[in-house]
Amino acid sequence: MRKKSKATSIDIAHLAGVSQATVSRVLRGSPLVNAQTRERVEAAVRELNYKVDRHASSLRTQRAGTLALLLFEDPTPDDSHINPFFLSMLGSITRACARHGHDLLVSFQQLSDDWHADYEDSMKADGLILLGYGDYLAYRGKLETLVEQGTRFVRWGAVLDDQPGVSIGCDNLHGGRLVGEHLAGLGHRRIAFLGDASSHYPEFYDRYRGCDAALQAVGGGMHPALQVDAESSEEAGFEAARTLLARKVPFDAVFAASDLIAIGAMRALTDHGLRVPEDVAVAGFDDIPMARFAQPALTTVYQDTTRAGELLVESLVRLVRGEAAESTTLPASLVVRKSSGA
Repeated sequence: MRKKSKATSIDIAHLAGVSQATVSRVLRGSPLVNAQTRERVEAAVRELNYKVDRHASSLRTQRAGTLALLLFEDPTPDDSHINPFFLSMLGSITRACARHGHDLLVSFQQLSDDWHADYEDSMKADGLILLGYGDYLAYRGKLETLVEQGTRFVRWGAVLDDQPGVSIGCDNLHGGRLVGEHLAGLGHRRIAFLGDASSHYPEFYDRYRGCDAALQAVGGGMHPALQVDAESSEEAGFEAARTLLARKVPFDAVFAASDLIAIGAMRALTDHGLRVPEDVAVAGFDDIPMARFAQPALTTVYQDTTRAGELLVESLVRLVRGEAAESTTLPASLVVRKSSGA
């Protein structure tokens, strides 16, 4: 006689008339499933004499010893699709995981994917570290879904009062102010800003506001006509600088929201016949390795990616253990190089 095959969650989903993801939530005891649906699934479980695979479910009910790092793809000139800023942080995260006795699963995601809905059911890791996200207002809803699902996660990003979950971020407002004070101290008053300056990109916006505050302290301020949106890539910086030049509004310095934007902008300025820093001072933000080798070497704001990686892992490990974890803002410091003319 042919041995009867073991029932699976797919069989339960078919019998109950629900998705496999819903079955998974019922088996985990998720509160997101309504009572009527739960009863149908439980009835199907009893009818099929389904036994939960404790090894498979241990990734949520116990600790698997694995953390997942989700990297969101960025536009890059090579095939890596990784923002260089995150590379040093990746090394720090890997070492911190090893110190805590955890394996690290690295996964690339595209922001258009439904990772926020699906990852809870993949049961691959105890918790998530999120790096990179694009438009925060669009991303926020996905974070809220993770919170509703009970997913443990920590992200690198702006620390906001009403944010979902735990964030580790840089003091972008202070960093922007440092740049503004530095450029203003050199006599610059018409400072262009390349990068989105809105709540859609809160990190860039804080950098803009910090620079504006520094200029206001000396009787000036940022000019709306000197702000051009740009995502964090060299190509975007190049195009943003060209847009700025086409407006024919006088400026004597450029503050780019990231080093990549700054490096692309310097190329556009040079192509236009302007000298950096003799004609236009330039400053960036991040202090990626490429900044010190740019021509001229780039004045920028340093973010401690080593400490950031450590805090991301430490905070997530606390959440996995059922302990409290708090959002943390790391200090920013100015690194002065030749591009600002100091």
